[in-house]
Amino acid sequence: MMNSTPQSAPSSGTSPASTAPLLAFVGGGNMACAILGGLIAAGHPASRVVVVEPHAPQAGVVREKFGVRVEGAGGAVLAGADIVVWAVKPQVFLAAAAPCAPFVGGALHLSVMAGIRSDAIARAAGSERVVRAMPNTPALIGEGIAGLFARAAVTADDRAAIERVLAPTGETLWVAQESDLDAVTALSGSGPAYVFFFLEAMMQAAADMGLSPEQGRRLAQATFKGATSLARASDESPETLRSRVTSKGGTTYAAITAMESAGVKPAIVQALRAAQARAKELGDEFGG
Repeated sequence: MMNSTPQSAPSSGTSPASTAPLLAFVGGGNMACAILGGLIAAGHPASRVVVVEPHAPQAGVVREKFGVRVEGAGGAVLAGADIVVWAVKPQVFLAAAAPCAPFVGGALHLSVMAGIRSDAIARAAGSERVVRAMPNTPALIGEGIAGLFARAAVTADDRAAIERVLAPTGETLWVAQESDLDAVTALSGSGPAYVFFFLEAMMQAAADMGLSPEQGRRLAQATFKGATSLARASDESPETLRSRVTSKGGTTYAAITAMESAGVKPAIVQALRAAQARAKELGDEFGG
């Protein structure tokens, strides 16, 4: 009598863990953890990740939270890495890269460091396959957006690999010129702070008008979330959407008129240009 038990397909000798790219993170801080956490949650095997984090307390946090290999120093531990994610503070990049460089020349490199230009990364890492990313803090909850620039040696497959690495953190946007990342830094990299600043002002006004701190917080946050969602869902410009709720002589008109009289819009534009200029200064300071 024939056995009716289904037979397993012949093993190909590979498994998801063995075919997943080997990812190396140099630096285990907030942004590295945002990327790493998203990847692990999406199914990337922890066994295919190594993190270099010299600060022992943070190394322990990363090891316990994600179950990945964590080393205190770079070097041969990075040999064979398919993608190296540079996530250290800009001022320590060269020191961090020195022991790693002999082992990562064949890897694809992704930098989430502010101010370090791709020329400096390529020289320090010994590879022309470098992508610079400017993410922002909402990446911590999967709601970020990262501006990306790729050097000429980065292939279409490399770009796709970088997009897969960053996908759990939110959206990505490629720019054609590396200098455009200074504008990305000013707009979205620093942008969450502008939103928080506006929220602070709204909550202060709420308190001045007699609402409780909790009421002010809920109203301000829900208003930002709803207005942003409406703007994303609409084909109309923010100017048109604003005009629809700004009846002449009404309450919104009074508020917008007050802000225009105070020069709020040009002040915001000036603030972003200041951030852009500072981003360029940092690139000059850390070398290009």
